[in-house]
Amino acid sequence: MQVKRISEHIWSLKTWMIVPINVWVVADEEGITLVDAGMPMMTKGIIKFIEQHNGLSLQRILLTHGHSDHVGAIKGILKKYEVPVYAHSIEIPYMEGEIIYPKRKKLENNLPKTLTKPLLEDDSNTLMKIGGLTPYFTPGHSPGHVVYYHEQDQVLLAGDLFTSKKGKLKPPMAVFTADMKQALASASIIKHLKPKQLEVCHGNTVYHPFDQLEEYEQRKEKILGGK
Repeated sequence: MQVKRISEHIWSLKTWMIVPINVWVVADEEGITLVDAGMPMMTKGIIKFIEQHNGLSLQRILLTHGHSDHVGAIKGILKKYEVPVYAHSIEIPYMEGEIIYPKRKKLENNLPKTLTKPLLEDDSNTLMKIGGLTPYFTPGHSPGHVVYYHEQDQVLLAGDLFTSKKGKLKPPMAVFTADMKQALASASIIKHLKPKQLEVCHGNTVYHPFDQLEEYEQRKEKILGGK
């Protein structure tokens, strides 16, 4: 597993399984937050990195969504660390096998029922900051997909809202995306936040993604047309 420090407070942990798979470790004075949990084969590497990280302990696991390549190491990690797991409330019944993910043929029991807690919302239904990260609801790739923004580092951890290639912003993988039109609309989060850099699960860093947004949005018609 490849470890790379991507900003002052954030590290990416990467493996490959046909495509790259990234998860992220975010550190602050409180401890460590793990964003996404990749595949089961990443369990030992994630734990090893946490144990070597300046004596800070794991505080929580945050999920961008509940697809199997984002939750695979959770069961192994929880054998060592008793920490809460969070996802958007809309996502939880899909990942727990109560509702079939759109475009899938069968229920997915990716995590045991009652294990995952919903991300907290305030009275206006705005997702609340957690572990130094602000979640934003960005549905499309999955019904309850969220991204996490580290305001101090100006880094957006975007899960599968996008992919990337050679630093270029690309759409999510169509075959695994529930609603591509909705996913493309959710890309407007870049316009709202204007992050310095964007990190995706399947791809590499995109610097100054706002500069690419106009071109990305201009390709919507072609993407939706499947051309």
